[in-house]
Amino acid sequence: MKVGILTSGGDCPGINATIRGVCKAAVNHYGMEVYGIRNGFRGLLDDDIVRLDNNSLTGLLNLGGTILGTSRVKPFKRRGSGAFSEDKPAILLQTIKDHQLDCIVCIGGNGTQKTAARLAEMGVNVVGIPKTIDNDVWGTDVSFGFDSAVSIATDAIDRLHSTASSHQRVMVIEVMGHKAGWIALYSGMAGGGDIILLPEIPYDMHRIGDAIIDRLKRGKPYSIVVVAEGIQTLGGKKAAQYIAEEIEYETGFETRETVLGYIQRGGAPTAYDRNLATRMGGHAVDLIAQGRFGKMVALRGDSIDSVALSEVAGKLKLVTEEHDLVVQGRHMGICFG
Repeated sequence: MKVGILTSGGDCPGINATIRGVCKAAVNHYGMEVYGIRNGFRGLLDDDIVRLDNNSLTGLLNLGGTILGTSRVKPFKRRGSGAFSEDKPAILLQTIKDHQLDCIVCIGGNGTQKTAARLAEMGVNVVGIPKTIDNDVWGTDVSFGFDSAVSIATDAIDRLHSTASSHQRVMVIEVMGHKAGWIALYSGMAGGGDIILLPEIPYDMHRIGDAIIDRLKRGKPYSIVVVAEGIQTLGGKKAAQYIAEEIEYETGFETRETVLGYIQRGGAPTAYDRNLATRMGGHAVDLIAQGRFGKMVALRGDSIDSVALSEVAGKLKLVTEEHDLVVQGRHMGICFG
C-alpha cells in the first residue's frame, strides 16, 4: 500500500513523533510505502509530495514543529458565489490518483478533521489523528500537544509567583486555547492560580475584585489570575489586558499582565505526548491495514480507539462546570469568576 501523510493547521509539540510512529509502523511492520505531503492540504494542490523512509525519521521523537510543514489551506472553503475556488477538491483527488495513494493520514485539529471527513465523503480513504494544544477536538479524551502546552504554561505560572509575591502585585497570565479553557484550567490548577477564567464559565468583575481583596484581608497580598484567551471582553481588548485593567479599577491594586502566546506551541514534546503520539500513529496504521477508513484515532481512558470522522466534524470539546478540576477548585476556594 501507498500511504500519504500530511500535517495541517497550527504546529504543536508531538507532530514529528506522530509522523515517526506512522512511518515506522507502516514501513517496518506492514511493508507499506509512505509519502509525505508538504504544507498540509496545499501539498495536494501543489503536487508537493516526497517519499519517506527510515532515514527520514532520525531525530524526530523529541523534535518540535513538523518536518512536513503546515498551512491553514481549506480546500472545501467556498467563495462568496458558493463555488469552490479553482475547483480545489478536484485537484486534490487528481493528485491522490496520480500518486496512487491508497490512504491519506491527516494530522490536525478541528478544521483538519472536518476536511478529512469531507474527503471521506468523496470516496478517499482517510484516517485522522487529532493534534492540538487546545485539547478541544471532540471524540478523544486528550490530544497530543496538550500536555506539553500545559507543562509550559504551568512553568510560567510558577515563575510568576515569585515576582507577584516580591512586589505584592496581581499578576494576570493569558494562555492559549481558542474557545476552550482546557489549558487555563489544567495549568491554572497545577500552577496554584487564585483566579481562573475560562470561556465556558461566565465571570463577574465585582466577584473577581472581591476575591482579590478577600485574599489581602487574609494576609495574602498578591494574586495569580490565569486567563484563557477566548474569554469575553469589551472593546475588542485582549483577555489579559482587559482583565488587568478591570482589576486595577476594581481594587486599586497594582496589576501586571503576561501573554504567553506561541511559546506554548514550540519546543520538544513532553514524555507523555511523545508516547501518546507514538501510540496514535501506530493505531492509525493498524486501521489502514484493516481497511477501516473514515476514522479518527482517539484516546478513550487508557486505550487507543477510533471514532467516525463524520461524528467529529464540526464539534468542539469544551470544559463544563461539572469537570472534577472545576468542582475541586471551587471546594478549595479558587475563584472561577
